[in-house]
Amino acid sequence: MKTGIIDCDVHPYPKNKEEIQSYMKQPWRERFNSGGRGHYGNPVHGDRQDAKPPGGGPSGSDPEFLREQHVRKYGIDHCILLPRAFCNLLPDPDFATAVAAAFNDWLADTWLDKYNSDGVFKGSITIAHQDPIAAAAEIRRWAGHPHFVQVMTDSGARAPFGQRQYYPIYEACAEAGLPLAIHPGTDGMGINIQPTPGYPTHYIEWHTCLSLGFQAHLVSFITEGVFERFPGFKIVLVEGGVSWLPALMWRLDAEYKALRYEVPWVKKRPSEYLREHVRITSQPLERPDNDSHLLNTLDMMDAEHLLMFSSDYPHWDFDSPKLAFPKLPEPLWQRIFNTNAKQLYKL
Repeated sequence: MKTGIIDCDVHPYPKNKEEIQSYMKQPWRERFNSGGRGHYGNPVHGDRQDAKPPGGGPSGSDPEFLREQHVRKYGIDHCILLPRAFCNLLPDPDFATAVAAAFNDWLADTWLDKYNSDGVFKGSITIAHQDPIAAAAEIRRWAGHPHFVQVMTDSGARAPFGQRQYYPIYEACAEAGLPLAIHPGTDGMGINIQPTPGYPTHYIEWHTCLSLGFQAHLVSFITEGVFERFPGFKIVLVEGGVSWLPALMWRLDAEYKALRYEVPWVKKRPSEYLREHVRITSQPLERPDNDSHLLNTLDMMDAEHLLMFSSDYPHWDFDSPKLAFPKLPEPLWQRIFNTNAKQLYKL
């Protein structure tokens, strides 16, 4: 069995809402009802049915069962934890900030401390991007913590992420040396804009088109000049798909040839920003019938430097480290399953 895997998308859950409420002051404590996005729920089941802990509680809430079922089974060195606070859909920015802060306090006390004697768990600082100033303060509150290795927010938003109202977040990330992970879940929910023209009818449509928001955010980051303004800033596109990246960059590079006069702050071809500033996680990995097509896509997208393995444990569309990919050349496997994440997160 291969070992040394770094899984860049694992979801820990509180045992109950009271765990989170215990970190909240009034009036937020009474208002918190454990999150969730309200609609576009999986009509079958949202988690692996075998991921429910034997002792009870939600999937992803028992660290020892997670170690047994995932860490030890697959030879995983580190799990990058991304809690699901769903605070980015809330219209009240103060409430959203309080929810984010409570999840950070909970994660730091439990999964990154009490449950983390072996150091296998690394965490993400949840922020509410509705209030970028408060989000930046939350980043600085946790900067320097030995087990927080990135900042995270949902892809659901009211504006593309390259726009300047978000700059305080990127300044704080760059200052702390922490990448910003963008994860789906609240697209079209609450105050957020749906990235398709109108609202999809079914979950399968909504879930398939989540990658559209990631594409829009990436184009915005590049064309708004965020990576020129904040040279040390990096992003991680989590659970947004993989295979769309080469074609999007081909199109954007072609547009840049004719339209670079409009964006003079973009100093080089858009695709040339990726290796220094962008990483993308593998799950959900699009797997065509012909494995050679996927291998060609990995080559075209510079997976050797950009792609990092992720499983999305314990969700229904979990990607197994053993089964998600076709057979890869050993140097490429090492880059995707270990080295790229190890370098990004300084592990």
